[in-house]
Amino acid sequence: MSPGTTPGRAAAPRFDLPEPDAFTRPYWDAAAEGQLLLRRCGGCGRAHHYPREFCPYCWSEDVGWERASGDAILYTWSVVHRNDLPPFGSRVPYVAAVVDLAEGPRMMTEIVECAPAALRVGMGLTVTFRGAEEGGGEAVAVFRPCG
Repeated sequence: MSPGTTPGRAAAPRFDLPEPDAFTRPYWDAAAEGQLLLRRCGGCGRAHHYPREFCPYCWSEDVGWERASGDAILYTWSVVHRNDLPPFGSRVPYVAAVVDLAEGPRMMTEIVECAPAALRVGMGLTVTFRGAEEGGGEAVAVFRPCG
């Protein structure tokens, strides 16, 4: 039984927790240590995110892990005012976003520590992590304004 559950009553399902496997375990272990990892292709040299076992650009399987700088630029965003899936409902409003990582890949994420009215396309962001403090699971990369 997980903490905070009542005996005989199942915990509500969570829709924000990743399901790591042997391949993605290095990514999640790095996230737990406050590091964002990317995959870089040895064939064409391009970085990509989310982690895949092959390059999505040239299909090479010569790809490896690389530590990202954590720097990004805001590409676009949407303020979510309603989400009925646990635990998102307790977080509304929140900012779902797409950022361009300094290394090239575009990444879906969440913007934290910033009022939605202060968001601007092209603003500088830095990675931070929402950790297991919210009831278990893996640390997840989110972004906040630089400075």
